[in-house]
Amino acid sequence: MNDPATIRRLYGRAKGHKLREGQAQLLDKLLPEISVPAEGPVTAESLFGHDRPLHFEIGFGSGEHLAYRADMLPDHGFIGCEPFINGVVGALLHVRDKHLTNVRLHNGDALDVLERLPDQTLRFVYLLHPDPWPKARHAKRRMVNHGPLDLIARKLQIGGEFRLGTDDPTYCKWSMMIMNQRSDFRWLAEKPQDFLVRPGGWPETRYERKARAKGHEVWYFRYQRVAD
Repeated sequence: MNDPATIRRLYGRAKGHKLREGQAQLLDKLLPEISVPAEGPVTAESLFGHDRPLHFEIGFGSGEHLAYRADMLPDHGFIGCEPFINGVVGALLHVRDKHLTNVRLHNGDALDVLERLPDQTLRFVYLLHPDPWPKARHAKRRMVNHGPLDLIARKLQIGGEFRLGTDDPTYCKWSMMIMNQRSDFRWLAEKPQDFLVRPGGWPETRYERKARAKGHEVWYFRYQRVAD
């Protein structure tokens, strides 16, 4: 089993444009109220006060998908992790405007939180349009690698689902190669159209719209966690 610590380093920017006053206030007031605790086990009980199905999104961008799913499934709990502060602000706006009480956020490395979850805790894990790191020498930086996937597999319940979306051809081919090497995930596609058409309950995000505006194809992968 690969050590997830070997891919611990975060690459890329953590900050973007300067925040407006209202955005800064959200960070100061709302984020501490819904942040994943810095220490201790991460469970449904510790986050929401009682047991409920848990979903986990790695790199939620501006939070459109996270908010959509949380609004659709109010009895489930959603954990979103994003190192980019402007993305966190976007998610906070969704939480405030939609009055979402079932979302908890982490401004930082998703693996730090995943490691603190009990095994076989999660119902869903989402990885949508991750940084593709297209150069071959950067392939080890991709989230779809056996180290992170070992961790994701441990935290998913048997029968739980890992969803991956990308518009990058290199990442698409890489992901298919890596996932096909694993016996703990079953690809839920039965025909080519199954990963060319967005499944129900999977909203179009701003990033996806931009990708399509550039003429990019988008691929949707659904993998079910199965016993080894």
